[in-house]
Amino acid sequence: MTEQHEQHAHRFERGTDGPKVIVVGVDGSDSSLRAAAYAAGLARRQRALLAVVYVQPVLAAGAALGAPVTETTDAIAEDLITYIRESAERLKGIFEVRWEFHTFRGDPYNGLVKAADELKADAVVVGASEQAGHRIIGSVAVRLVKAGRWPVTVVP
Repeated sequence: MTEQHEQHAHRFERGTDGPKVIVVGVDGSDSSLRAAAYAAGLARRQRALLAVVYVQPVLAAGAALGAPVTETTDAIAEDLITYIRESAERLKGIFEVRWEFHTFRGDPYNGLVKAADELKADAVVVGASEQAGHRIIGSVAVRLVKAGRWPVTVVP
């Protein structure tokens, strides 16, 4: 072993090559809020930007029946922003996390793909599906993993 190699073998590099942008999908469900908490901890430790993403569903059937779909999903987005801001304020001074909130329209899978692409995500974090039907047709998490474009963490 050369002297130069021996010097490098004993040096430990801490947290310099981790993700710079972590996208987390939230929809207000318990599992998505756990995913957001996990992603926030990861972002804090890696000094990464946490991009909190809510995908507003486009419900053609609801709109055709005259239901105020856009107003409903806008209200959910506003509630999520308020909840996240309040949580961040409670932790201010204890934990500092840089974060942004983004909304996209569409189905959850395509919305998260678009968000991760546009925000140049290094990692994607989602909550495990709480819907029984996803065992048959596949959850958003499974579809993101199969896309193979980013490391995906699924939080139970």
